[in-house]
Amino acid sequence: MEGVTLMKEGLNITPGNHLQFSSRRRFLKTIFAAGAAAYVSPLRLRGSPAASGRITLGFIGVGSHGTGVNLVGFLNQPDAQVVAVCDVYADRRAAAREKTEEFYKQKGCREVADFREIIADPSIDAVVISTPDHWHVPISLMALQAGKDVFSEKPTLTIGEGRELLKAVGQKKAVFQAGIEDRSCEHYHKMVEWVRNGAIGKVKHIEVLLPSAGAPDAGFPEEEPAPVPDGLDYGMWLGPAPFHPYTPTRTNMWHWRHIRDYSGGSLTDWGTHLVDTAQLLANAPGVCPVEVEGTGTVPQNSQSTVPIVYDLHYRYGNGVTMRVGKGPVVIRVEGDNGWISITGWRGKFEASDSGILRIRYENGTSKYGPRPPSEHRNFLDCVKSRAATTYSPLELHRLCTTLHMGTIALETGRGLSWDNAKEEFIGDAAANALQCRTRRNDWENKT
Repeated sequence: MEGVTLMKEGLNITPGNHLQFSSRRRFLKTIFAAGAAAYVSPLRLRGSPAASGRITLGFIGVGSHGTGVNLVGFLNQPDAQVVAVCDVYADRRAAAREKTEEFYKQKGCREVADFREIIADPSIDAVVISTPDHWHVPISLMALQAGKDVFSEKPTLTIGEGRELLKAVGQKKAVFQAGIEDRSCEHYHKMVEWVRNGAIGKVKHIEVLLPSAGAPDAGFPEEEPAPVPDGLDYGMWLGPAPFHPYTPTRTNMWHWRHIRDYSGGSLTDWGTHLVDTAQLLANAPGVCPVEVEGTGTVPQNSQSTVPIVYDLHYRYGNGVTMRVGKGPVVIRVEGDNGWISITGWRGKFEASDSGILRIRYENGTSKYGPRPPSEHRNFLDCVKSRAATTYSPLELHRLCTTLHMGTIALETGRGLSWDNAKEEFIGDAAANALQCRTRRNDWENKT
């Protein structure tokens, strides 16, 4: 079936795309309008604070990160109540339901196969999305349209999706949080604080090395189509992505991250962590670089379709340069009076002068704000206050735009210039055409 092309502004929505309710969606909405308003999960009645003060959550995607990080993170918040879990893998959603009920020591968490049931349920206040990347924005948009607040994992799949998400959150006056924890991590907060307070002088250059996210340099071997295993709804896993026959490792998180239909590789995966800190170090968090160029190689005879080895060079409007390449996890910032680096995720600090690492700032004396709470705590606080989250859709969009600029430079094979005001590549129609991708919509007719 012909998909929907999202135009440059990400706003031109044509009939048949994900914002149109399918017949199943209308059916579900009718059911919930008639009966679910009277339904209250047994879990919602448990304990203190009072049920009326709890934020009810539905989880969409409960794989390793969805369960080990997000589910655990929200279960431990006393003012949140997990009432439903969904996954295309039957065993994953069963395990998440069991984990939730074990935590609450009470039955009542619903196990859902189709995420649209969670979105259509008026008893659920917010959704937590921990799916593969190609689903992040489409599910977020559907949840926003249904009046829910959204916590979604990163990144966006395209620049156009980021604009689309940003507009939808603004129109609905919703609370949106991207699942990026770095600004709440002491290591990265301290690094930015030292730099913002002049510990190394004026910033000149930032080096960022990102791991391959599990992929060998040659990519993963090609595979022949195979029967879809029992317990997996592969059609729903694909969703808006182009159709491809099921292969044995395609839905493995280390594999799909390196297939362009679903993700942008380690650049957009790990990049959403360390490059966010880099943009804060560049003191340009509100804009993207103005230039990018680099090299990268897509593996041949592989199911991997993004560069696994790459070397990108950016320049910001304030003159700060940034290199992003493959390697062990490293972020290093160089100023005209020294440097600071962290090797490893929340790893070892080093500096040109070890005295820098001993600097502490008294309350009210730092030019950089206090370290925010975890992304889960921050989301719940903002749902209550209606304030902007640490990682708002604008923060996510600008961060992902920087990363997608790199993927587009690699795809076109040339250096690119970016206009931050117009959000477009300057004088390059072919590069601008890569800001958006067609989304397949025949998954919506699934019954």
